[in-house]
Amino acid sequence: MKQLIAIANVIAWAGFWAFGYIALTTEVDKSGQMVTAAILAAIGGGIGMMAYFWLVRHAEATGYAKPANRVQQREDDPTGEET
Repeated sequence: MKQLIAIANVIAWAGFWAFGYIALTTEVDKSGQMVTAAILAAIGGGIGMMAYFWLVRHAEATGYAKPANRVQQREDDPTGEET
């Protein structure tokens, strides 16, 4: 499963960069092509970020990567905020 997510991550980021480049370099009079490319770039970026964050969580959960340095919640503080 993690290999499929990693492949989807690479493909999504490649789409983000390719369609983003098309959106930025399209002539002004071709607004339909520019908008379509921008929408596809946004979709690629969104899927790429979701896949990347899934891979990060998976790496932390399996012990492959060190977990992020987070503050521990105190027992007497249900919100986790210090007063």
